[in-house]
Amino acid sequence: MITCIIIEDELPAQKILKSFLNKTLNIELLASFQTAKEAHRFLQTNTVDFVFLDINLPDIMGIDFMKTLINPPFIIITTAYPDYALDSFDLETIVDYLVKPFSFDRFLKAIRKIEQRVKQIEAEPNNSVFLNIDKTLHKVLLHEILYIESDRNYLTFVTLEKKYVFIDSLKNWTTKLPEYFIQVHKSYIINVNHIDKISGNEIGINKISIPIGRTFKSNFMMKFNPEN
Repeated sequence: MITCIIIEDELPAQKILKSFLNKTLNIELLASFQTAKEAHRFLQTNTVDFVFLDINLPDIMGIDFMKTLINPPFIIITTAYPDYALDSFDLETIVDYLVKPFSFDRFLKAIRKIEQRVKQIEAEPNNSVFLNIDKTLHKVLLHEILYIESDRNYLTFVTLEKKYVFIDSLKNWTTKLPEYFIQVHKSYIINVNHIDKISGNEIGINKISIPIGRTFKSNFMMKFNPEN
């Protein structure tokens, strides 16, 4: 199921998008917002595949808002002002541009483009991830990741060579990674292939001690079997 949210300050326009989505298979609307501020709070702790984004929002321009996100989802622009189209396509996450009022057929064309982009990502070999940091995509090989640490709204990916810090939540990564990544604490996901030792409630990885949380210990010990 492909997930999305709507960021649109005009309720009639929201209603039209919701109506079109109700006629569309395999697309799930998670939430609707009238301001970028409301949407930002949601995106800090939730992941979506794409966003219906109005350019003219009451608190900040839609495109400017998306530029503030470290890992922005795909975007379908919805606006009554076609003059913005050229500038908006400078963002590589923009998939399509719908000028109001748009028909259901035109809406479906935009959805098909989203489906194609999502399929392309799913078809890529699952041996690396791309981290969007300061508007630059960094390719990180999964087998080189030692552990992932959460500190409030920030994540740190610690690899054999360096650290990558960006805004995201640990929750968003618990289902994205292969099975050899296990959450062992509310603030840590580890790569079990890099475990050096386990002593009591601590795991040693590359001379770093990582705590094992009480609620995660039984699951970790059940999944981690060094003899396999």
